[in-house]
Amino acid sequence: MSTPRLQTDGFHHITMVSNDAHRTLDFYGDLLGLRLVKKTVNFDDPSAYHLYFGNDGGRPGTILTFFEWRSAARGHWGVGGVHHLALGVADAEAQLKWKRRLTDAGVNVTGPLDRGYFTSLYFADPDGQVLEIATAGPGYGIDEPDDALGEELLVPPTERMPEGRDEEAIATTTHPEPVPEVTNDMRLQGIHHISAITNDLAEAGDFYEEALGLRLVKKTYNQDDGKTKHYFWAAYDGNSVKSHSAMTLFGWDGSDYMARPGAGQTHHIAFRAKDAEEQAAWREHLLSLGLNVSPVMDRTYFESIYFRAPDGLLCEIATDGPGFTIDEADSELGDGLKLPEWLEPRRSEIEASLVPLS
Repeated sequence: MSTPRLQTDGFHHITMVSNDAHRTLDFYGDLLGLRLVKKTVNFDDPSAYHLYFGNDGGRPGTILTFFEWRSAARGHWGVGGVHHLALGVADAEAQLKWKRRLTDAGVNVTGPLDRGYFTSLYFADPDGQVLEIATAGPGYGIDEPDDALGEELLVPPTERMPEGRDEEAIATTTHPEPVPEVTNDMRLQGIHHISAITNDLAEAGDFYEEALGLRLVKKTYNQDDGKTKHYFWAAYDGNSVKSHSAMTLFGWDGSDYMARPGAGQTHHIAFRAKDAEEQAAWREHLLSLGLNVSPVMDRTYFESIYFRAPDGLLCEIATDGPGFTIDEADSELGDGLKLPEWLEPRRSEIEASLVPLS
């Protein structure tokens, strides 16, 4: 009997870079209403904070993490990097509450834009990381059967393209009243999708399918220019697409405009492995494809392996557990600075190097 092909269930987390951890906490915690579930340091550079935000105590697929690199120059998206991170929200009504809340806070917001499969708002965090808030539906089955996604190259209808939009109506559409608090109906639901840029769409597609078991679920074009191919991969069983699993790529075939690492950019994206046994199988699988894969690294809250996509994007496979309550009770998540045992002897030195967050 042949071994079933490995398929990740989707994203574990995404790690981004900020210049100022306190500012990041204010933006993602206070403004966006995300819960800080762990305050620690970058295990590879203990002089810098590593903050984790997530839902339900840090459920995989909802986790956003940030390295604080105080002296880092502003980065820029390009080939081998992430263009934007999309966070999910229930529906268009909740999305308009977000537009009002963000604009009232002085954040420049574009949208809502009809993307067909969902509706989108776009804005940036204080470091320049491009963010999107995307609705849960209507989903990928609006123009293809649910059991035959990704089979046709689809041209978006004119009304979804720049020439078909009523820009004035889009700009003025918002929630009628101020939104001083994040209400339950507008809670952000974790990673909706991640959109990256590649210079070889075919090679990248082979990578995400072979290396990670994702399947092509949509072939279309960038709805802001109508020319750039925009393909979607996800954990898809032939009938439905799993939440928190959609990886989309803009195809800049042949381009040498590479992503520039730095503040406001994604450092890496992490996919899920159920446990250490499954992760070991992933590592053997990736090595069999000729990829350079790191040894297993203990990150306390999960174990990690790292490798790169052909275009240079840094990827990780992280185990679902043991989770963030291994060193704090759920009610106390994010309260104290947590260090792994091997860094505890350096606590005084490390704390002295960090700018207090409160």
